[in-house]
Amino acid sequence: MLGVRARLLRVMIADDGTSTVEYAVATVAAAAFGAVLYTVITGDSIVNALTRIIDKALNTSM
Repeated sequence: MLGVRARLLRVMIADDGTSTVEYAVATVAAAAFGAVLYTVITGDSIVNALTRIIDKALNTSM
């Protein structure tokens, strides 16, 4: 019984594969952030704001 308990405890606290899971979670989070950023940047309000800023910068009179 002690051998089974020791193996079970070893399996519960083993962290083999943890870094792989962390990389996978970070990759999914980065992809989701990229998708949200793309959606925000390609939205009409951002495009209009950037167009106004560029027009204002180019149409300044000295």
